Amino acid sequence: MSIYRNAVWFMKGLQEYTKSGYEAAAKTFVPADLEVNLSGRSFMVTGANSGIGKATAQEIANRGGTVHLVCRNQGRAETARDEIVEKSKNHNVHIHIVDMSSARQVWEFGQNFSQNNSLHVLINNAGCMVNQRELTEEGLEKNFATNTLGTYILTMVLIPILKKAEDPRVVTVSSGGMLTQKLNVDDLQFEKATFDGTMAYAQNKRQQVIMTERWAALHKDIHFSSMHPGWADTPAVQSSMPSFHAKMANKLRTEAMGADTAVWLAISAAAAKQPSGLFFQDRAAVATHLPLAWSKSSSLDQEKLMLVLEELAQKFKP
Repeated sequence: MSIYRNAVWFMKGLQEYTKSGYEAAAKTFVPADLEVNLSGRSFMVTGANSGIGKATAQEIANRGGTVHLVCRNQGRAETARDEIVEKSKNHNVHIHIVDMSSARQVWEFGQNFSQNNSLHVLINNAGCMVNQRELTEEGLEKNFATNTLGTYILTMVLIPILKKAEDPRVVTVSSGGMLTQKLNVDDLQFEKATFDGTMAYAQNKRQQVIMTERWAALHKDIHFSSMHPGWADTPAVQSSMPSFHAKMANKLRTEAMGADTAVWLAISAAAAKQPSGLFFQDRAAVATHLPLAWSKSSSLDQEKLMLVLEELAQKFKP
């Protein structure tokens, strides 16, 4: 079944996820959607020192928003901030050093941030694709710890301050790769199956889409969405998928193209009018399953995912 899914997904990707796919979709974009003054609004972008996260942060800073860059590496974070400030002439750009794969660090950061700041929009962009099975210091599989549990904890701890803001939103940068996977709630950390980094990543991205749908149902006063940036030429793709990058190099989107829908979801009035909990590609809500792919999971399995995440989160709560 997964061979069918992968084949259908790759053909779809060649048509839609590439630079030419973006250019075709962009003909229908409304430029005025992004003509927004963001002064007085506060945004948090995780994984913001390069790639789609940095491109997203830049667009927000250009429009006067206050930006909180959540990064793992101090030096790279400072370089990114300096570039963003120089291009935008906006000095409201702040750095927070957090390793998103450490549940305890994410908890502590979220709690401290909530006490001292307001927040209108959270953009869950940080992600990793580790190709060998690797455990964090807390004993968790690294892709899952970063992409799923880190995203879950940060979002949950920030929901109370988001609810105090006007027009609060949570945007999660997922991936079309999740279309190749059905949720496997019985082996979230690849303890049983043979480890495959690309598959683990796609599983995590499926989990993010399900989390987004569940949060939207639970928290009606926040607008939740997830999105697929398409196949973009980012440092993460170059390092995690070198052969894919080499084959596709001249077809890949720019970082700004990859970031476009995340920015649109975070700032436009048009996005806020869309129902909460949907999955977007090129500013349009799209299906979360390929036709005939048998990738839908039961609501029981989805509920189980949320319970496991909550249990794990509580285990590491300071």
